[in-house]
Amino acid sequence: MDLSLLIIQALNGVQLGLLLFLVASGLTLVFGILDFVNLAHGSLYMLGAFLCASLTFVFGNFVLAVLVALPLTGVIGFLVERFVARPLYARDHLDHVLGTFGLILVLDTLAHLIWGPAGIAVPLPEWLQGQVALSETLVIPSFRLVIIGAGLSAAAGLFWLVNYTRLGMLIRAGASNRTMVSALGIDIQTLFALVFALGAMLAGLAGMLIAPITEASIGMGNNIIITAFVVIIVGGIGSMKGAFIGALLIGLIDTLGRSFLDDLFKVFMSSDAAETSAPAVSAMLIYIIMALVLSLRPQGLFPPRTR
Repeated sequence: MDLSLLIIQALNGVQLGLLLFLVASGLTLVFGILDFVNLAHGSLYMLGAFLCASLTFVFGNFVLAVLVALPLTGVIGFLVERFVARPLYARDHLDHVLGTFGLILVLDTLAHLIWGPAGIAVPLPEWLQGQVALSETLVIPSFRLVIIGAGLSAAAGLFWLVNYTRLGMLIRAGASNRTMVSALGIDIQTLFALVFALGAMLAGLAGMLIAPITEASIGMGNNIIITAFVVIIVGGIGSMKGAFIGALLIGLIDTLGRSFLDDLFKVFMSSDAAETSAPAVSAMLIYIIMALVLSLRPQGLFPPRTR
């Protein structure tokens, strides 16, 4: 096994894991604190990518586009909470699923009407298009390192917000006992709206960061939302620590499995059999991990302290 390839794929796995964390952290906030199943969370990821793409062409600056698109995505999340999620809070989870699935169709159609059926490629500034040579044989694209840095910064900022600010204290209190928080005079509806908007911004940021690598396209959030649910189930619903570690774990397992599982299978089976079975097994690997966690530790690897 080539060591340089292993390191590159490991970094790719970390990059994927941090993007998954940005999506899963907002999802676990909404699911764990508001007890609301939001299938349309991936659509906010898609809208973040499209907004960033459009603003990049307007401003001619990708970084400025991200800074402007982030609060816009938060406003969209705030409106979704006010007019879609809030009327469904008192209903059961099946109603949440049906309502947010309908919202996916609405947002995909709106994106189609506004931006058209084709995807939008997002140009990067020249200073992000280069590569960083870590050694003679190890070269990493600069933007992938930026994604890793942005993901770690967002994780650190979210940890600080939840654990060391008044808003974070209210979020944790609302998660533990929303009735008591309301009785103390806290506007729980505004608090929940802010949590929803924060989750939308985190998902939108992930979409903005991945758009220059892939492109902004209709339905791009439908696949990542499934993986994000796997992350929060493995890590523990409502746990930021679980979302972070679970996302890195799933990102590394998925990336390394797709890259090296066939080499591992060749140790104990023929090359033809390994090359045939490895892609199928690697595609199922994260779901196998989820099934194992559910069977051995149903609350997740790092469940929140209070539920």
